[in-house]
This record gives sequence, structure tokens and C-alpha cells, in this order.
Amino acid sequence: MEQKTATVADIFRRAQAFRLEQPDWSYKQIRQALVKEFSSGSFPPLYNLTIPEQDARAPEEDWSAGLSLVSRGIQFQDWNEIANGIILSLEQTENYEAQHGAEGDRDEWHNRNVGIDDAVEKGVGKWMPDELRNLVEGQKRK
Repeated sequence: MEQKTATVADIFRRAQAFRLEQPDWSYKQIRQALVKEFSSGSFPPLYNLTIPEQDARAPEEDWSAGLSLVSRGIQFQDWNEIANGIILSLEQTENYEAQHGAEGDRDEWHNRNVGIDDAVEKGVGKWMPDELRNLVEGQKRK
């Protein structure tokens, strides 16, 4: 049976899973576990160095901090370098959340719904039948 090639996002998600499963582990221990788990497989593709769901957790400059290390690790076929990049991105994301809260939750300026909520309300009010809107709003209140 052929083994599926892990993507950078898969490796990052695994690092997050280690963090949840073993909250007392240091970043060094997570890095070692990643290398041990993934080093027997093929290297992730270089064309897709993104971690899409992280955009909601921290600014791109934080969660993408380690991607240059990951890229270099893939190019030189070095799992330690890949794991170092993943850990750097994980650490930056966690530090950002600890210091500022999740992206979009801090203040009005960072709220991603500003400018969208009014348009949605206007559109729903204009096109949705009153009985359906009342039903939805009733569900919201519960």
C-alpha cells in the first residue's frame, strides 16, 4: 500500500495535535516527535507551503514565519529543518494568541466582520421572508 505524502499543513496540524495531546512537552520534544513520525515518508510538496486555517488565528507574518525554513528543508531534503520551521510557525502563532487573543477578537479595527455585518443584514432583510427571518433570529437567541 502506498503511503500518502504529507503536506506542510498536515505536518503543522500534527504539531498542534502533539501540543494538545502532550501539553507539557517543550517545542524541542514536539520537533523530535515530528521528525520521528514523518522522516520515513516522502518530503512534502514544495508548491503548497500554506497553512490556510491559521489565517484566522494570527496574522500571516506570524504563522508563516517558519515557512522559509520548511522550504529550505524540502529543497535540501532535511526533516530537521522542516520540523524547525513548523515549530517556529507554531510558536509564533501560540505566542500571538497568548499576547493578543485570536485574530479579529481584539478590537473593532481588527474585526473582520466590520463592513460585512451591515451588508448581510441589509441583504437578509431585503430578500428573506419575514417568517423565515423570525425563525432564524429565534434560533440565534437560544
